[in-house]
Amino acid sequence: MTPPSPLSVQQRVRDAFDGDQPELVMFDLDGTLVDSVPDLAAAVDAMLLELGRLPAGVENVRNWVGNGAQVLVRRALHGAVEVPVLGSLIDNEGGLQEQAHRLFLKHYRLLSGQFACLYTGVRECLVYLQQQRVAVAVVTNKPIEFVPHLLEDLHIAEFIQLSLGGDSCAEKKPHPEPLLRVMSEMSVPPERALMVGDSRNDIEAARAAGVRSLAVTYGYNHGRPVREEAPDFICDSLLALVAG
Repeated sequence: MTPPSPLSVQQRVRDAFDGDQPELVMFDLDGTLVDSVPDLAAAVDAMLLELGRLPAGVENVRNWVGNGAQVLVRRALHGAVEVPVLGSLIDNEGGLQEQAHRLFLKHYRLLSGQFACLYTGVRECLVYLQQQRVAVAVVTNKPIEFVPHLLEDLHIAEFIQLSLGGDSCAEKKPHPEPLLRVMSEMSVPPERALMVGDSRNDIEAARAAGVRSLAVTYGYNHGRPVREEAPDFICDSLLALVAG
């Protein structure tokens, strides 16, 4: 006897929401909707060169993103994912961090959106959710000043009802505050919301906020398989959320 086919990701998500769609889907941005590493790497390398250092390169930056611009800059200065907390470094590190952060933002303002692109399946997923009348928000640790024009440049702003950046709240992911704020502003309870992301920051934030999580396997999780973060659902493409 042939065993039954496993349930699709979409069907398992619908089953978790009592056979219906979630009322709200919150998306991470970098590594989930948008491959922004080429832009970020170009800005990081320009910053490092201006500081008289060697460029880091795309593959290193790919492992460093996800915790906001300040942490990305600190990782670039140290050339590693795990870095000491600011203040425990050499005497002039605080000043160097501030200088490097200013330089990074200067270059990123010039480069953001030039090389970034949507991942396969993103547009189809957003169109489908709009057709299903599901509210959509972006919750990213990227500074909010870079979010609106990036969404516009990639022609997906029309699908997003609310965007929060890493400096929109007192705390950023993995703290649940940004997710709780989105749900409050959109009047959706945690049990009717879904968080979609690519890293442990997204999964931990969802768990702390009482929200189900879906992880995409193609993003940035500091070199660690996102499956190890134990999301509620996992997929290789956001097309998995689109009904056939």
